[in-house]
Order: sequence, then structure tokens, then C-alpha cells
Amino acid sequence: MNEFYQKDIISIKDFNKVQLEQIFASTDKIMKLSPIERREICKGNGLGYLFYEPSTRTRLSFDAAMASVGGNSLGISDISSSSTKKGESLADTVRIMSNYSDVLVLRHPLDGSSRFAAEVSSKPVINAGSGTEEHPTQAIQDLFTIRKEKKKIDGLKIGIIGDLKYGRTVYSLLHGLGNYDVDVHLISPESLRIRSDSIYEIKKKLSFTESTKIEDYIDDLDVLYVTRIQKERFPDEEEYLKVKGSYVVGLDLLQKMKDDSIILHPLPRLDEISTDVDNTKNAKYFEQAEYGKHTRAALLGLILNENGF
Repeated sequence: MNEFYQKDIISIKDFNKVQLEQIFASTDKIMKLSPIERREICKGNGLGYLFYEPSTRTRLSFDAAMASVGGNSLGISDISSSSTKKGESLADTVRIMSNYSDVLVLRHPLDGSSRFAAEVSSKPVINAGSGTEEHPTQAIQDLFTIRKEKKKIDGLKIGIIGDLKYGRTVYSLLHGLGNYDVDVHLISPESLRIRSDSIYEIKKKLSFTESTKIEDYIDDLDVLYVTRIQKERFPDEEEYLKVKGSYVVGLDLLQKMKDDSIILHPLPRLDEISTDVDNTKNAKYFEQAEYGKHTRAALLGLILNENGF
């Protein structure tokens, strides 16, 4: 039985280890299929997307994922050219778009927006980023990348560095890592530490340390997950300027890391990883972006096929 059939994908907290591993196995399967075989998985199905915030990788990877499994996509990537500009509510837009598609993907600046959309939509909703709280398909992509590149997740030492306060990918990743036996080290400026209201829930599943100095852990890490300082979420630009450029991962830092360590980034990158790092064997963030297409294709296949694929 396929338990993902017609399932909303709202929060990584809704998944246990067995379910995550099922998605990973489906992703491995998709990557082994020929293009012709893949295009049969969701043939004739349509994906509708609603992006109330800018996006490159997430929107295009969903588009590419749906095309790779034989479906098509339509939607709104610029709300200034939609009826939202006329004052149409999110609820009405979701209802209309769910009439035009078989699965709906939503990115919205408000916390709780995707859960609300799932309540009013007649079709499954996938959360592609809701406010500062969740980005579940990014976490699935991140976990799959770690598993693929390190051959395991359990037993690894993982450092997460940068904007831990506003970075929604961080919260989803931490909840996902809570299903595994890992050592996690959080590294950020004091003002961008993980939010206190989120620590309580995360600590139920995962133990971690916090520091402002990357040097405290760099030589012991198997995975370094780098995030950008999210300027657009700062209420005060002066506060952003105080922490801009707090950490830069360059070749000098890379030399202190384990030879087989990997560097990840959800992208977009600004100046927090030097371009000198791009061509090293440790840099896996572009592979990470490619894996995002495959994990999303697997999710779409599971959601739209009652018996899986």
C-alpha cells in the first residue's frame, strides 16, 4: 500500500524514518529508470504552482520534476500579474488552482499558509516554503544528498552555519535529522541563534550544541551545511548589516576539514561560500540542487499513484 497517495506534504515533522527511507528508495528507483520509463509515472497529470515569494530552484525543480515523470505544470510565479493584485484571497486562489491541477505547490511568506491551503484545496498541497517555519521538500532533498554522498546519515557529525533564526530550511532539516542518530553543531552570530520557541520541540528528538565560532568544530565535521544571511526577513536593515558576511567558507577553512567531508547549501548563495570551493571534491551543493529534482519527482509519483510506481 502507498501511504503517500493523495497526501499533503506540509511539514517534515509529519514523517518518520521509515517514511523518509521509503521516499529515498523511490528516488533511487527514479534515478535508475530510463527517461521513457520515468515519463509514464505521472503521464497526464498536472501540477499547479502558486509562488507568492521569489524562487528559482524550488519552482523550476518542481517544474522539471513533473516534466520528467510525464506531467505538465501551470501556475503563478509572479503575483503582480495575478488576481492577487486585485485583492483575491489565498483561499479563493487555492480553490481555483486546485480545479486546474492534480497537485498544488505553494510558497507563501506567512507562517501556516500551506496548512491553511491544504484545508481549502480539493487536491493535495505541497509546502514549498511557508514563512519562516517550514520547507519540507528541501529537507528531504538535503537528507537524501547526505545519504547519497556519505552512504549513510546515522553516526555523522553535522554542522549547520549561518542564519539559524530566519532560515526555514534549517528548521525542517533539524526536524528531519531528529529521525537519525547524529551529532549536530549549530554555528551562528549571537543574534541569529535558533529561535527559542523552536528549541523545545526540536530537543525532544535531537541533541545539539550551539556556538558562534566555526573553528570549534570544523575539523570534526562530516557535513557542513551553510546558509545565507536572509536579508529579506530582517525587520531592520541595520541589524542585517551587523551580521552580513559573518562567515565565509573558503579554501583556508576547507583545509581544516576532513578529507571526505562535504559542504552543502540550500542556495541561493551570496558570499558565504567562496567560488574557489566550487571545484573541490567536497562541494556538493550543485549536486544537492540536482537531487532536489529527483526527490520531488519521487514525491509526485507517490502522491499521484495509488499503488506507487
